[in-house]
Amino acid sequence: MTDPIADLLTRIRNAIMAGHKVVEAPASNLKKEVARILFEKGYILSYKVIDGEGPQGVLKIALKYNSKSKKPAIKAIQRVSRPGLRQYIGVDEMPRVLNGLGIAIISTSKGLMTDKEAKKEKIGGEVLCYVY
Repeated sequence: MTDPIADLLTRIRNAIMAGHKVVEAPASNLKKEVARILFEKGYILSYKVIDGEGPQGVLKIALKYNSKSKKPAIKAIQRVSRPGLRQYIGVDEMPRVLNGLGIAIISTSKGLMTDKEAKKEKIGGEVLCYVY
């Protein structure tokens, strides 16, 4: 597999379109950090890593839906930087996703963070994905 982050985002997108409550993906440190950010920002209910299955374990993500309307918390999740076309930005070119309502997950020298956190820290990096 060339792009494991794109694989995770596609699994989440497909599970939301199918109405699943839980999605599983092979775990890695980068995927755990993406799940942590999605959890902190309220886009997923929870996540956990189950060790023993595979070399690094399995990442289980519980998706979040509105209890009354059954609509998902994640409207769209889109990969920006790809292995063939990396998208690096400085602190001045920080993207505004959905006019500030969504988030951009950015890989910086201080780890993964959202666009707002990176702007506060005054560092740029590689834009991994947009979530709204």
